[in-house]
Amino acid sequence: MTLIQTKGLHKVFYQGEIAVNALQGIDLSIEKGEFTSLVGPSGSGKTTLLNIIGALDRQTSGEIIVGGQDLSRLSNTQLSDFRLHNIGFVFQAYNLIPVLTAIENVEYILMISGIKKSERISRSKEILNDVGLSEEIDRFPAQLSGGQQQRVAVARALVSDPEIVLADEPTANLDSENADILLDIMKKMCDERKTTFLFSTHDTRVMERARRLIKLRDGLIAEQ
Repeated sequence: MTLIQTKGLHKVFYQGEIAVNALQGIDLSIEKGEFTSLVGPSGSGKTTLLNIIGALDRQTSGEIIVGGQDLSRLSNTQLSDFRLHNIGFVFQAYNLIPVLTAIENVEYILMISGIKKSERISRSKEILNDVGLSEEIDRFPAQLSGGQQQRVAVARALVSDPEIVLADEPTANLDSENADILLDIMKKMCDERKTTFLFSTHDTRVMERARRLIKLRDGLIAEQ
């Protein structure tokens, strides 16, 4: 089942009057349950493509269909709702809310989805246990190591059971041990839940574990 499809995807940014062609005609299909990595040098278009797939940005031209939805036809409000219910995000910088505990950070995504409190707590505890943080649920981000914070971020991305998890350089700030732990967790979730994972990375550890590599260069797919 094709979950993500792009056709002739272009993205142009402007620096003053200078046009920068970040994407120059991307044709791409990703199936449900893939564990795939976008790779390429800085400026190749990895993060731009990830942001368009995640409905965080809009293409300049071309088609982007995610989960059967033509994202170009959705209003900004509809795009926000689509992100909330269909996509989990894992960022390089963790992006946890510092005044919330681990379980509150995970629970937050369910709260804004309108899930009742008892179910929010139950699901958050379960997913934090799955990522090996059952003893850390009441700790604040500042009380957690970098690896633990990124595992909280993964739990937050997965707690709503999204079809797709987009991870932008998720291991960049982690040492080898914590990167391996994190990748093992995500691979297990992909296998057990059939969640589709799409990474943007320079990390060879991520590339080695990916089932598929999509190589970008100058806004074009060089190999897939």
